[in-house]
Amino acid sequence: MVSVAPIKLATSIELGALGADVRAEVIHGAIVEKASPSFEHSASQLAVGGVLMRRFQRGEGGRWPGGWWFGTEAEVEYATHEVYLHDLAGWRRQRVPERPSGRPIRTRPDWVCELLSPSNARRDLVDKFQVLHASGVPHYWIVDPIEQTLVVHRWEPGGYLVILAAGGAEPVRAAPFEAVALRVAVLFGRQDDDDDT
Repeated sequence: MVSVAPIKLATSIELGALGADVRAEVIHGAIVEKASPSFEHSASQLAVGGVLMRRFQRGEGGRWPGGWWFGTEAEVEYATHEVYLHDLAGWRRQRVPERPSGRPIRTRPDWVCELLSPSNARRDLVDKFQVLHASGVPHYWIVDPIEQTLVVHRWEPGGYLVILAAGGAEPVRAAPFEAVALRVAVLFGRQDDDDDT
């Protein structure tokens, strides 16, 4: 009889031991390094974050709705063997009054946005998709910098429901930020972000 040693599944402890300069996640117990982003990916990540932060990362009241905390590359732990480094994540201040902190963050986000690239599409569209749904993340955006599209998913008991798929210059009201019309083209640098939207 051959005995096989059990495979040790990674956790946030092993991830933390890699050092702060290593971009990696734990997906189904395996440490997976994130590739360096392309220019399209990083520019879109900056644009999405900038558009939302200006309007929503503030206390409520005033010209913009406010009411959110945002982070880029925030390390979030969903389960012992599921620790993700999201492109963008957001927490409603009403539910999370103090800004999330530490590494990893153990408070479930209210919104997650991943930007697709050839190296991460399967992880974002299948692996993370399933875990985020099981963890009850209410809103999951997929932004594709190459195709220049935005797909908005809303949590439903049976799975995520696509509630918006958009591209181009038309204004959209994308949950959970439907209080403000956003132009998808702004997310890709094809149109200026002005204060009129």
